[in-house]
This record gives sequence, C-alpha cells and structure tokens, in this order.
Amino acid sequence: MAKLRLVYRCSDCGAPHSKWAGQCTSCQAWNTLIEDAEGPALVRTLSSFGPASVAQPISEVIAFTGGPSPTGIGELDRVLGDGLVPGSVTLLGGEPGIGKSTLLLQLLASWPGRTLYVSAEESAQQVRLRAERLGAVHPNLWLLAETALPYIIAAIDEVQPTLVVIDSIQTVADPDLGSSPGSVVQVRGCAGRLVHEAKSRNVPMVLVGHVTKDGGLAGPRTLEHVVDVVLSFEGDRHHALRLLRAVKNRFGPTNELGLFEMVGDGLVGVPDASSLFLTDRRTGVPGSAVLPTLEGQRPLLVEVQALTNVSGSNAPPRRSAQGLDPGRLALLLAVLERRAQVPMSSLEVFASAVGGVRLAEPGADLAVCLALVSAITNQPLAPDCVVFGEVGLAGEIRQVSHAQRRLTEAARLGFRTAIVPANSPNGVEGIKLLRVATIGEALAAGGVIA
Repeated sequence: MAKLRLVYRCSDCGAPHSKWAGQCTSCQAWNTLIEDAEGPALVRTLSSFGPASVAQPISEVIAFTGGPSPTGIGELDRVLGDGLVPGSVTLLGGEPGIGKSTLLLQLLASWPGRTLYVSAEESAQQVRLRAERLGAVHPNLWLLAETALPYIIAAIDEVQPTLVVIDSIQTVADPDLGSSPGSVVQVRGCAGRLVHEAKSRNVPMVLVGHVTKDGGLAGPRTLEHVVDVVLSFEGDRHHALRLLRAVKNRFGPTNELGLFEMVGDGLVGVPDASSLFLTDRRTGVPGSAVLPTLEGQRPLLVEVQALTNVSGSNAPPRRSAQGLDPGRLALLLAVLERRAQVPMSSLEVFASAVGGVRLAEPGADLAVCLALVSAITNQPLAPDCVVFGEVGLAGEIRQVSHAQRRLTEAARLGFRTAIVPANSPNGVEGIKLLRVATIGEALAAGGVIA
C-alpha cells in the first residue's frame, strides 16, 4: 500500500499546508487548519462507486413514493416530520451526557422491525445495563460493540436490520484509510461509506456525532453535507428539560422543536411545555415577566427573570445572561438608558430565561426590558400579564410573527392581559391587549414606573 502524506488543510478554502499554522496563508482565516491525508491509497476505482447513473428528463424521474416510518416517539416524529425516511442518514449531535444514547435506545426499542445498535464507545455490557434501566431489552434489538468499519458492515449483512444506529461516528475507523480514529480522514471516509450503505440498502441510519466546546458538530464540515438530517440535542445537565431541534432536514421542516424530560427510566415527551416552565413561578415578585415565545410552530410560555444590584467597586459592573444573547442584553440596556432614561450604566445586571431554555428570537426584547425595570423599581408586573415585542434602537416596539398563536397559548393557561406592539393584529377572546408604540409606553403599561 502506498504511503499517505500528512497535510493540514484549511476548512474554509481547502488550501493544503505542509505544517500547522494559526492562519491560512491562502484565505487569511484564523484557526482553520485541520489534519488531513492525501495519497494514492485514497483514490477509489470506478468499480467501488457502483454502476453509473443515466441522465434523463426530470419529467421522467419516478417520484419518491415511500413515506416516513413513525419512530414511536411523538416528540422525535414532530422534529423529523412524521418519522424516519427509508435510506436516509440522520446525524444526531449533543454534549456528552445529555442523553443521546438514551434517546436512541428508546427509539430502537419502539421500532417495529429488527434493529442494530453499534456501540463504538461503550462495551456491550454497559449498553445492556442501560437498556435494562430503560426497559429497552427487546428481542429485535441487536447489539454490536465494534469500531472497525468492515466488521460493522459485515454485521449489517448478517443481521439485515431495518434501522441502524452508529454510536458514534468519531470512534469508527476504516483500516484502509491509514489514519487514527477520529481524524478528519477517518470521519469523512467512514461517514461516506455508511451513507452509501444506507442508500444502497434503503435502510435508515442514525449516526451520533461529538460536539466541540462551542456546541458545533466536531469533524469536517462535509460530515453535515453528506447526511440528510442533522439533529441537535440540547439542554442543561442541571435541568431535566431536553430540547431536540432539526438543523437540516431534506424530508421535512427545520423549525419544529421536540421537548423531553429526563426522568429515572429515560426520556419522556413533554406535550405541554408551557405548564412545565411555569410550574415553580412565583407571582408578585419584581424582576419577572412571562413571555409567549415561539419555537418553530410551537408556542411556549417562558418566564424571564432579572436582578440588578449597585456595583460596589470601581470595576465595570458585571452583566450576566443565561439563556439570552449577551450582545442583545447589552443593546437593550443601552436603549433603556438612552430612550427611557432608566439609569443602567452603574448597575450589575443578571438576566435569565428560566428552565434551561434559550431565547434567540427578538420577540423576547420587551419582556427582558420590563423584567429589568421591574427589578430596579421593585414594582412587579401583574401576575396575569404576558409581554412580547421587538425593541428597536430608537425605542420603538416592533411587531413579531404569529401574535395570535402566542396569545392563544397564553389564554389557555389563564393569562388575561398582554402588552403587545401597537401594530399587532387583533387578539383572542379572554385577553385584553395593551398596545404600546415605544419603550416608555410599555413601562407605563406594565406599571413598573410611575
């Protein structure tokens, strides 16, 4: 076998380098050089690609008639778009210990046909113990503890499963690639081979992927391009709530959200997440506002809390945001001080979205502002009031999408007042709308200032 040559390739422009450097000399990008290998051993013969495809008019192409197969887990089907499509490859990413293996074991146990779980990180005994705890010991669930790709493909030939799970793609290695497990060469090569196997067998396959410290999927960017679906499993280890999102989906929507609660015997779907978020809420407490947010097509009621304190030193005051964008928080503090004359520059500010949820939409701006001013003035908002709206740099309140859907969810949970942008559409029965055009009007409507 010809010897491979180690190179460092830029993940942005693809330029090769003979040694690692902090900056790519071709595109000037920083920290983008990753280990790669090139050489004759990576050249594939035409026979390894299978028969050649034939070009034909698009009108003569037979449309795909096979529908998705339900997984038996309602929240997972919601995110996937009714289930797993035959021949599709799904990449599931998430932090260590968040519950990826738990979710997949429950998926395999609820799948109607024969399944194969390839554990490339844990021993078969470890997986069996977890399966017993989850009640997932099923006669149609086959288990293989293996890291070598040829043996994994041989096991697929032998078992003939209708669903395959590989946990995880970073620990699978192909001896023919001549690189260490987890390297860019191995991850890219093994993923490409597994995608080919899934398509040729018309069997859905789920790959588990590691994530970096920034929360992105580890490995080459091509890993996300070759798969059909990319799922992100998120959550705070200190909270029971887990959120499943579709980052990419060739067969369904990417704006749906699946919610799970981690309990003693596994993950349980949460059909009524708003009640879960507001279970421990205390009414009449300053610094709290309830926001009807929208995650995909799903309305959720989330409590936004704020706490302020006078800085006791000459150092710049601390600004902390949990579940909120720190940059957006800094912008809102500047708007409050400039447009509403609320002194913020000398205060330490702590803002949080309760329950482990992350709020990224601009519709949360007004709730954050009212919670902040409520904390400063020690004046609580009405306990049956919800707030939503985007705050502009001029202090104007801008409308957000799907206002009626948000208000309907709020009315279902007993809220009777809503502070909304002035141009919002008509409300729903049972909720009184307080329309505001500026941040000053919003603070007055919420009763947090005189």
